[in-house]
Amino acid sequence: MPNFNQIIQARERIASRVIPTPVRQAFCISRLLGANIHFKLENLQRTGSFKIRGALNKISRIAGTIPNLGVVAASAGNHAQGVALAAREFGFPATVVMPLGTPISKQEATAGYGAKVILHGTSVTEALDRARELAQEGRVFIHPFDDEEIIAGQGTIGLEILRQFPDVAAVFVPVGGGGLIAGIATVIKESAPQVKVIGVESEAAAKGAASIKSGRNISALVAQSLADGIMVRQLGDLTFPIIMKYVDDIVAVSDDEVAHAMLMLLENLHMVAEGAGAAPLAAILRGHAAAFENRPIVLLVSGGNVDVNLLGRIIQRGLVSSGRILRLSLNLRDIPGAMAKVLNIIAASDANVLQIQHDRMVTDLSLYETRVELDIETRGPGHDKLIQRRLKEAGYGFKKIR
Repeated sequence: MPNFNQIIQARERIASRVIPTPVRQAFCISRLLGANIHFKLENLQRTGSFKIRGALNKISRIAGTIPNLGVVAASAGNHAQGVALAAREFGFPATVVMPLGTPISKQEATAGYGAKVILHGTSVTEALDRARELAQEGRVFIHPFDDEEIIAGQGTIGLEILRQFPDVAAVFVPVGGGGLIAGIATVIKESAPQVKVIGVESEAAAKGAASIKSGRNISALVAQSLADGIMVRQLGDLTFPIIMKYVDDIVAVSDDEVAHAMLMLLENLHMVAEGAGAAPLAAILRGHAAAFENRPIVLLVSGGNVDVNLLGRIIQRGLVSSGRILRLSLNLRDIPGAMAKVLNIIAASDANVLQIQHDRMVTDLSLYETRVELDIETRGPGHDKLIQRRLKEAGYGFKKIR
C-alpha cells in the first residue's frame, strides 16, 4: 500500500513534467446550489486528464528495467494517452490495447502521443486480458489503477489541493477502479484528517458504496454510461483497503445528473468536462453538499476528453434533464388551426418551440387525429411546469417525454 512519503517522492519525481492545475471558485454555481464550491481542474492537465501523473511516476520508477519492447496498457481513453505520452518522454515504445468501438478521436490522440494502438475486444476487461498477453512477450504491463506507483502519482493531486486550499472541508472525487481516490485520500487523511473525502461513482457501475457498507470488495454489473471513465466493475485489490481505511463515503449519480452537471460546467464556467469529471458536481446536484453547510468543498474535475461526436447529444440530454427543454407528446384533431391553438398557449407562456413532429400513422389514433411531439425551450423547471399547467387548463392531455 503506498504511503504518504511515497506520494511526496512521486511529486518530486514528476514535478517537471506535470502541470500544477488550478483550483477555481465557482461563484455562480455556488449561488445556484447554495454551497461553497471550488473545482480542481485536472481537465487542464497534460493529455486532458489526471492519468498522466500516475503513468509518469510508474514509468520513471521502472525506467532502468523496461525491456526493448517497452510498455503495454489497456484503456478506452485517458490511461491510454497518459501511458503513451509518459513512455515517449522517457524514450520507450508503448503499445495500447483499446476496445473495439473506442471513439476514433481517442484512438488518434493515443497514436499521436507515439503509441501503437491495437483494437481488441468489446470491453476494457477484454482489452486488459489482451494487454497481459502482450506483456508475456516481453513488455511491462502498466495497470490503470491497481499499482502502488500509479496510486502515488495520482495522490500528488491531494498534495496540491491542501497547498492551494488549506481550509477545504471536503473533497469529492470520481471513483472507477479507485486509484485516484486512494492516492488523494491517503494524502488528505494523513495530513488533515478532519477533511472529508467523498467518492462519486456512476449508478451504472455502483460497487464502491456497497463495498464500503459490506466490508467486501463487491463486483458490480456494468452498463453503458456518460461517465465512461469510471465504468469499472470492481475496486482494485490495492485500492480497496485504502478506500476502506480513508474514504468517508461513496455516493452514486445517474446519467441524467451527469449530463446536467456537464451542461452547468459548460455554461457557467465555460469548461468542457467528461462524464467522470462532472460526476462530483452531479453529486452536489443530488444534495450531497448539504452536510457541509457553507464550508468550502473541492470537486475534482478529473478530465475533459469528451468525444466531439457525443458532445451535442450530451448537451441535449443535459438540457432535457435540467428542465431547459420540455418534450411533450399530445394527440390533436387533424384539422386546420388545431396546432396553432397549442402554439399560441406556448407563445403566451414566453417559451420557444424548437421542433415539431407530426405522425398520422400511429395505430392507436383515430383517422381524424394526429400525434404531435414538441421540443420546447424553457427557462428551467418552474417555466416547464407553467407551460404544462396552462396546457392542462386548456383541456389538452399530453405525455412528457424523457
